[in-house]
Amino acid sequence: MAERLYDSIPSLDLADFTSGDAARKTQFVKDLGDAYENIGFVAIKNHGLDDELQDKLYSTVKKFFALPREVKQKYEFEELQGQRGYIGRGKEQAKGFDTPDLKEFFHVGQECTDEEAAADSELRSYPRNVWVEELPELQQVTVEVYRTLEAAGLNILRAIALHLGLDENYFDPKIKNGNSILRPIYYYPLDPETTDPKAVRAAQHGDINLITLLMGASADGLQVLRRDGEWIGVTSLPKQVVVNVGDMLDRHTNHRLKS
Repeated sequence: MAERLYDSIPSLDLADFTSGDAARKTQFVKDLGDAYENIGFVAIKNHGLDDELQDKLYSTVKKFFALPREVKQKYEFEELQGQRGYIGRGKEQAKGFDTPDLKEFFHVGQECTDEEAAADSELRSYPRNVWVEELPELQQVTVEVYRTLEAAGLNILRAIALHLGLDENYFDPKIKNGNSILRPIYYYPLDPETTDPKAVRAAQHGDINLITLLMGASADGLQVLRRDGEWIGVTSLPKQVVVNVGDMLDRHTNHRLKS
């Protein structure tokens, strides 16, 4: 049977999976599995992240990246190896490339109370989040977005489990208190006089994780490589997040699902 080739990534409604309607749920699992086996990407609506929260996140991280560089660098700690806090320009490059990407970012991980950490050895092993004294609202909004997207990701993984013929809750214990990262990225203005001509915003790569949930960017640019070697553009529609397969899930399924 000929492999399906998508001209654009399919749009799905997560409410079909969570509605309690067996037929809608079954169709969602089928459509998700088909897309992940062929192109590795879908766009999802009804993911729980409303416009107000999204706008608050964007406005807050925009304030952070607008801070003077010397202020941002106070929140960059080399010993954390990029796991938490600010990561400055020229610090990350894609596998197989010797030129850093043209971006900077801020990492927020699993947030827990001292009591939760005391009861869970895995949580205790995580580095603590880095919070910005000049921007106290950053903590509240990023933690809320983190937990909202984490819940959506759990439902996506449950649908994937069903597609693979596994128990629906197969992934639940494996990602409980998982070390996921919320990663606001800023692609800063370029100086043609000083920018390395070989550098790009983000070189071609596969994500290393199980799945990535990607909020809509403020500009076009993301492209996806189909199995036939053709690059197609990805533009998330309003109220959608793009969810793609990462290398861990690709490998875990013996490459049945495509990173």
